[in-house]
Amino acid sequence: MTCKDLADFLDEYIADTMPAVRRTLVEEHLAACPDCQHYLASYRETVRLGKVAFARTDDPVPASVPEGLLAALRASRQPRP
Repeated sequence: MTCKDLADFLDEYIADTMPAVRRTLVEEHLAACPDCQHYLASYRETVRLGKVAFARTDDPVPASVPEGLLAALRASRQPRP
């Protein structure tokens, strides 16, 4: 497994949804690659911070946010037929 392979499968690894054989390959690579160990740690921290940032969705939107941006965000949340 290469560093690129690991990056491609990281969300599956974090979610614990990858097949056992691939998980073993990822863990073997992580054991031998300090760069990927650091990347995994920063990825986990990014996910954690994203959850914290969006935990309070009922906060008011600042007046400085353009209405067009809000409309685009609302539209992106609508289910598509």
